[in-house]
Amino acid sequence: MKLNHKEITNLGELRKAGYKTIKIKDELRANLIDKIKSDEITFPGVWGYENSVVPELERAILSRHNINLLGLRGQAKTRLARLMVNLLDEYIPIVTGSEINDDPLSPISRFAIETIKEHGDLTPISWLHRSDRFYEKLATPDVTVADLIGDVDPIKAANLKLSYADDRVIHFGMIPRANRCIFVINELPDLQARIQVSLFNILQEGDIQIRGFKLRLPLDLQFVFTANPEDYTNRGSIVTPLKDRIGSQILTHYPEDIETARKITEQESKLDKRQTEAIYVPDLAKDLLEQISREARESEYVDAKSGISARMSITSFENLMSTAERRVLKNGQETTMIRLSDFMGVIPSIIGKIELVYEGEQEGSGSVAEILIEDAVKSLFLNYFPKIDKLERKDAEGPYDELVSWFFDGEGFDLLDDATDKEYKEKLDSIIPLQQLVVKHQPDIKKEDTYFLKELLLWGLVAHKKLSKQRYTTGYQIKDVYGSFIRGL
Repeated sequence: MKLNHKEITNLGELRKAGYKTIKIKDELRANLIDKIKSDEITFPGVWGYENSVVPELERAILSRHNINLLGLRGQAKTRLARLMVNLLDEYIPIVTGSEINDDPLSPISRFAIETIKEHGDLTPISWLHRSDRFYEKLATPDVTVADLIGDVDPIKAANLKLSYADDRVIHFGMIPRANRCIFVINELPDLQARIQVSLFNILQEGDIQIRGFKLRLPLDLQFVFTANPEDYTNRGSIVTPLKDRIGSQILTHYPEDIETARKITEQESKLDKRQTEAIYVPDLAKDLLEQISREARESEYVDAKSGISARMSITSFENLMSTAERRVLKNGQETTMIRLSDFMGVIPSIIGKIELVYEGEQEGSGSVAEILIEDAVKSLFLNYFPKIDKLERKDAEGPYDELVSWFFDGEGFDLLDDATDKEYKEKLDSIIPLQQLVVKHQPDIKKEDTYFLKELLLWGLVAHKKLSKQRYTTGYQIKDVYGSFIRGL
């Protein structure tokens, strides 16, 4: 119900305005119904869940369920929970001074009941905005029942000269203080089993127990839990009776295609305006960045159960832009374009986001990151150029023979990381067969993307063992696989 919160300041005015108490789950449900009817986006800024997670979440809200979002890291679980705030009414009335957001028409705390009994219709009313109706707690091993539910406060008892038998000595925890709000517990399995048990009554009966007090507070809460799959970690699990009390468990997932992943990365990346204005990023470079994450999720060196967060692509994109920006600053240029060689700058973003299995540890995190980049190049290569067969007939002609011969007959191709754009283009333009292959197989490529595509072709041939690549401190060198050895004989 929409009321003019600026005009209503006491209980009498609230009653006169016709306000009716509504439970938070009914409030969420009613506002969601309105949004669905008007064809509004219910969870804006969340991509890839339109036909999977969002419909399930909407069904859970319509069913008035407490919700558990189950998925690997970096799958927007907390983002979804926070966006539920948009389904709340803009303002709700509370008894002024109440610790637990008492509804003026249905008070539950001793403070609110006594205040209304004393002041009647003149009881002062405050208004709580929807943005203040979201509480979040990260489950850590040190969380106690007192933190969540409450405890006896000896200082309050001493100051007020009250007996410990008086319920006024209670200090409410986070959950009672979140009455009439959305309460999120992140990483629920990390919460100790005995602490999870303390949530049973709240979820089922809606009341709390504190230190043996015969205290019944019918709290009004929308619980949202987030968790990683239980087989991912030995840290703990959700106890079965608690699972039984959670109405809907919704499985989240990673983006199913590169286009969706790109939307997420571009939306979440924190870039300086000067970076976006000075640096041109080919679409192919954006696809390659997302392909690295997809390769990591399939890699034999990476622990698939730990997940590859969307944050890997986001921070990698930021590092990619900074790599190009640093080159611009060093060369005194105004603008530049992303190069494939700039992807060496994203390695620090990769190695901090992947958990390796034993084979990966043997390779080393830096080497695994380079392998993932090479695998991504190999995967995208086939979208632009002819396939390279592993087994080829002897003396059979291939589409890349002329380019490989160019390297066999020459000294190779060197490119410094900090080469100017002019030097970079001249180096690539000097390889005539390279230009011919690009024109033949990708005649419609945008002119500004041509040089990145040329690098992709070279790196693709390296990935398919047609050429060799050597990385050194300030750049890299590409040359033929056998020619230099033969000439040295």
